[in-house]
Amino acid sequence: MKDFDHLMSVWQEQPKKDQLSVDDVLKQVKKGMNSISRKLLWNITSMGISFAGLLVVMLFFVFNSWVTYLGIVIIMVTMILYVMMMIRDYRIISKQDVTINPADYLQDLKVYQKNRAAIYGWLYYLYVILISTGLLLYFFEVLQSASATFKVVAYGLTIAWLMFCTFYLKGRFVKSEQEKLNLMIDRLIRLQNQFD
Repeated sequence: MKDFDHLMSVWQEQPKKDQLSVDDVLKQVKKGMNSISRKLLWNITSMGISFAGLLVVMLFFVFNSWVTYLGIVIIMVTMILYVMMMIRDYRIISKQDVTINPADYLQDLKVYQKNRAAIYGWLYYLYVILISTGLLLYFFEVLQSASATFKVVAYGLTIAWLMFCTFYLKGRFVKSEQEKLNLMIDRLIRLQNQFD
């Protein structure tokens, strides 16, 4: 009986799980998703401006080689595909309000997280390969009359920038966004479990 009393006292001393405040959780999730959606809108806008700049270059600059135009077209098509994916992701996270139906919102958030993981997986490397190919074809004519030193510097800086974005910035960005999403999903799951 003594052991049983001891077990009961240990069990009763266990800390109880904190009950989450519905309003606090929903406010935090809304704030986090607003931050992500603003970032997506900024990325869509900046990609649109870059696309317009490339369109101006393609239409108003005269190049002698069709290879240069092909490079610009490859870059523009890649940008269009990436913008379409960002628009789809934006629609997923902003199509409904978390306060109306948190369970449906949680499912949409999981779909968004899965989509973003796919984008940052093999699709990102395809994006970098296509952009690199487009730049290589573009630089073929543009740097044709440049000195060998300038060509080495231009190609070297382009390669260094792509490597920096691929191996450093991508990792940090993905990790930060996944942590935010995991935190929001965890809060919504804990909130849902409170009422089950």
